[in-house]
Amino acid sequence: MTYAITTYDWVPPFAVGYVRDLRIRWACEEAGLPYEIETTSVREKTPQHFARQPFGQVPILRDGELSLFESGAILLYLGERSEALMPREGAARAETQQWLIAALNSLEPAVMAMALARIFDQDARAEELALPRLHERLVQLVPVLEGREFVTAGRFTIADLLLADVLRIVDSMGELAAHPVLVAYMNRMTARPAFQRAHAAQVAHFAQAA
Repeated sequence: MTYAITTYDWVPPFAVGYVRDLRIRWACEEAGLPYEIETTSVREKTPQHFARQPFGQVPILRDGELSLFESGAILLYLGERSEALMPREGAARAETQQWLIAALNSLEPAVMAMALARIFDQDARAEELALPRLHERLVQLVPVLEGREFVTAGRFTIADLLLADVLRIVDSMGELAAHPVLVAYMNRMTARPAFQRAHAAQVAHFAQAA
């Protein structure tokens, strides 16, 4: 079975390497799961796209007749299909799910509030409000990762994949350097060959579309 991952046909340069289909590509690369890329228009979103993703976003994963959206949901789905992504043992499995959801619910909203203020809206007042909350979350994360190679389970999981990808956004805004423990963690995760392959493939995809 080859999974089909839907991403956009084009994005502006600042988004290249950060579109969330990267998370799904990375997971497939880690687990050795075959996948192909399908595209949908970012400029003219179609009724067919909204039928599969009611918010008009990407990624979408197609597995036969099943169509899934939301990167976290897709990672959990793939994690159930590959022990390379999520342990089978009860406590380690639960903790992996916990940290994946924490990255999505406790960290990413603060990150995206900052990104929206600084990059998309260019709203200095909103940025001023978002910045302390972002660094509060980062400070809270430091003791968790201090002295650990991975966030949970003693090995790489989809929780590391999601958490590292969120931290990449922080790093792209120049706000991660104040937290060396988090920088070191992000660098370890993104040095993995599977990430390098997935990132290069996404960059090549959008370069071809440019």
